[in-house]
Amino acid sequence: MHVVTTRRRYKDRVYETHLLRRTFREDGKVKNETLANLSHLPKEAIDAVKRVLRGEVLVGAQDSFAITRSLRHGDAAALWQLAQRIGLPALMGPACRQRDLALALVCSQVLEPSSKAAYVTWWEDTTLGVDLGIAGAHTDELYEAMDWLYDRKETIEAALVRKHLGEGALVCYDLSSSWVEGTKNELAAFGHSRDQKRAKRQIEYGVVATSEGLPCAIEVFSGNTADPKSFEAVVKKLRERFGVKEIIFVGDRGMITRARIAALKDIAGAGWVSALRAPEIKALVRDGAIQQSLFDEVNFAEITHPDYEGERLVACRNPFLATERARKREALLLATEADLEKVRASVEAGRLKDAGKIGLRAGRVLNRHKMAKHFELSIEQGRFSFARKTDQIAAEAALDGIYVIRTSLSAEAWSSAEVVKAYKSLSNLERECFQHMKTVDVEIRPIRHRLADRVRCHAFICMLAVHLVFHLRRAWAPLTFKDEEPPLRPDPVAPARRSRAATTKAARRAHADGTALRPFQGLLDHLATLTRNTCQVPGTEVTFEQLAEPTPTQRKAFELLGVSIPK
Repeated sequence: MHVVTTRRRYKDRVYETHLLRRTFREDGKVKNETLANLSHLPKEAIDAVKRVLRGEVLVGAQDSFAITRSLRHGDAAALWQLAQRIGLPALMGPACRQRDLALALVCSQVLEPSSKAAYVTWWEDTTLGVDLGIAGAHTDELYEAMDWLYDRKETIEAALVRKHLGEGALVCYDLSSSWVEGTKNELAAFGHSRDQKRAKRQIEYGVVATSEGLPCAIEVFSGNTADPKSFEAVVKKLRERFGVKEIIFVGDRGMITRARIAALKDIAGAGWVSALRAPEIKALVRDGAIQQSLFDEVNFAEITHPDYEGERLVACRNPFLATERARKREALLLATEADLEKVRASVEAGRLKDAGKIGLRAGRVLNRHKMAKHFELSIEQGRFSFARKTDQIAAEAALDGIYVIRTSLSAEAWSSAEVVKAYKSLSNLERECFQHMKTVDVEIRPIRHRLADRVRCHAFICMLAVHLVFHLRRAWAPLTFKDEEPPLRPDPVAPARRSRAATTKAARRAHADGTALRPFQGLLDHLATLTRNTCQVPGTEVTFEQLAEPTPTQRKAFELLGVSIPK
C-alpha cells in the first residue's frame, strides 16, 4: 500500500488529493485499487500514514524521552554572565575552588538570600552549583572560602575604587545598621537603631559609593559606633590604603560634623559637601542671613556668614517638604491636644487630683507625640490647663522646608546648582544600595555569624551582590518599570519626576513593542523558569541535556546583557 498525491489547478488555486492505494497483480497485470481518500485528514495525519507505510515506528511525544532532572538555569546564567562581563571573577583572584565558592556566594545572595548552610543543598538544584562543581560542598568549605575572600577584600575594593571613583571623584558615604541574631556576635552592641529594633543588638556598616549609588567599598563597625567616628576610618582608608589623594566627600549633617570639617581642612586635596544642623540654621535666621525673600524667585540661593569663613553656604527651600512638615506638625498638635483634653477632663471630674500624678499623665502624652516644646502646661492641685506656644510654633514653621548646604568647593569649579545636586546624590546611596542590601534584593539580615571577620566578610559579600544588582537593574531597565531616561531637573531642589515614557510604561504594564513588563524580582523569577533538563531515551542509558524553549522576555534579557543564552 502507498499514498498517491496528485495536484490540480483551478482558478489560480492548487488542490491536492491524497489517495491510499493498494497495488496488486492479477492475471499477470499490475492493478491499483483505491482504499481510501485521505484528502480531508490533517497534514500531520497524512504524513504519519506515509511514514508507517515506509516501515517507520512512530513513538508518542510522551514516550520519546523522559525528563529525569530539571535545574534552575536562566537567572543563574544571567547573573554569572554579567559577573564575567564586568570582570568580577578576575578581580576576586586566581581561578581556584575558593574563588568559585566565593563567587557563588555573591550570586546566591542575589538569587536566593539565605544562610550559608542552606546553599549547600540549594546549589544542587541550580546550574550555578552544578556547572561550578560546588554542589554538595561542605559548610566548612564555605567558611574557608569566606576567609579566602576576606583576605582579598582590600585589594578588590581598591580596584573598584580606582575603576569607578579615581582622583577628584565625588564620593558618597553613609552609615547604616542591621540587627544580629544570637548573643555571641563579636561586633554586636546596642546603639542607634535605624531599623527601629532598639531591643536587639546590631552592627553598623559604612558604604563608599559613587554619586549614582554604585557601592565600591564597605567597612563594618561595632553597633555603638558614632557616625563621625566611622567617617574618620573611611577617610583614612581611602587615602592611605587605596592611595586616592584628590577626593570630594559627600555626607549628611550627622556624618561630616564641624569637628570632621576642621580635620578635613588640614588634609590636602580633600573637599567636602555636607549640611548644617537645625540649631545652626536657626542662628542664621536669627542673624538675618536667611530670609524668606531669598526664595521669592528661586528655591536656592548662596549666602555668606562670618562664622563660616572659607566655606560656601547654599540655602535651599523645598516647598513640597515645607507643606508636608506643616501638615504633619498640625496633625501631631491636634492629636496632642485631644489627649491632653482627656487629662483635663479627668482632673475636672475629680478622678485625678494630685499635681504630681497630673504631671506624669501629661508628660506621657507630650512624650508620645514629641510635642513638649510646643505646649505650655499649668498644673496645680486639682487643676490642669494647657495652651499652644504660638511664637515657638511660628518660629519653627518659618524654617519648614529650609536646609543649608555647606561645602569647601570653589565657585569657579562648582556652581550653586551643582553643589545642591552633589548633596542630593546621597539619596542615590540610600535608594540604590541600602534599600537593596536590607530588604529588596540582597537581604543582609538576619546576620547569623559570630566571628568579627566573618561578619565583615558577610557584609562584603552583600556589597558585591548589590554591585551586581546595580548593573543588572540598569541593563534590564527596558524590561522593568525603571525610568530609562529620567528628565533633567532645571531646579535641583525640586523633587525628581518620572519621565512621560516611564509613566506610560507603568500604566500599560508593557513596553512599546508589546513586551510584558515585570518588577526586577519578578523578572529574575521569570528567568528561573528557563530550566536545563536532563533527558533519557526510554529503554536505554542514553541521556542528553536540553534547555527549555526561551520566552521572548528571556531572550531579550540576555540580549540586553550583550550575551547569548548559555547551555
